[in-house]
Amino acid sequence: MMNRRHLLATGLTSAAGLAVVASARADDAPPAGAPFKLKYAPHFGTFKHHAGEELTEQIRFAHGEGFRAWEDNRMMKRDVATQEAIAATMSELGMTMGVFVAHADFKKDAPSYVRGKAEDRRFLQDQMRQAVEVAQRINAKWCTVVPGRFVDDLEWGYQTAHAIDALRAMAEIAEPTGLVMVLEPLNPWANHPGLFLSKIPQAYAICEAVNSPSCKILNDLYHQQITEGNLIPNIDKAWKHIPYFQVGDNPGRKEPGTGEINYRNIFAHLHAKGFDGVIGMEHGNSLPGKEGERAVIDAYRACDAFA
Repeated sequence: MMNRRHLLATGLTSAAGLAVVASARADDAPPAGAPFKLKYAPHFGTFKHHAGEELTEQIRFAHGEGFRAWEDNRMMKRDVATQEAIAATMSELGMTMGVFVAHADFKKDAPSYVRGKAEDRRFLQDQMRQAVEVAQRINAKWCTVVPGRFVDDLEWGYQTAHAIDALRAMAEIAEPTGLVMVLEPLNPWANHPGLFLSKIPQAYAICEAVNSPSCKILNDLYHQQITEGNLIPNIDKAWKHIPYFQVGDNPGRKEPGTGEINYRNIFAHLHAKGFDGVIGMEHGNSLPGKEGERAVIDAYRACDAFA
């Protein structure tokens, strides 16, 4: 049995060792503004207190902090001149454009994916044609599609078959251009009750059935932590259909480190698997102003510091 003197000595040695390790890690830390290991993509507004309201200046600020991607859900609604200015800035900086929303309408009277109506399919194809035009203008490879609401007066199997048909029709427009629509399952418990697509296995089955390189999955880990958890195993099982991720911690949907999700482990796992796509930062800032923006940057530095 160790005596008290030996325990104290061992404890002091361990503390000294930890100090050396901490010092070594500090010495090994990348310089401020160095590129991250993965392509984390902020949104407009994430850094507006540092960069101002001008959209291209927000992109430049993010690049200076080490971010090499960007995403903008509202891109389809921006005027052509703004889209072109954003694209030119990102091209100049060598940044990757992430997703924009091609179609996501949650209203009960919205065109339906699950009803099987020809007029709905035509509308959705037209939406995809517009998305293709925007994607070509801004050099985007991915666009988000949320397949709307389910209905209460039709068997689930029929609804699924109709959704597959609608997505095939949209993929026919996207595929020749190389644009990839990424289907986003959204959680029904905290944010989006009543939507048809909520889980990764469900999205996987739909992608298998649509059978197009232009129909894949956007895995938003905030939503999936709420809906199903089991994040890394579901990443692995659905890997061939997941070209894109979004993140936000839970609860609260703020930057990593403010909730229960171990994003450092998840990012290390993605990096080890060779993921070279975009990870969208679809979350708010936990603190206001410049302090909150710096906290977001620090959070990604901490999570990106995997071996």
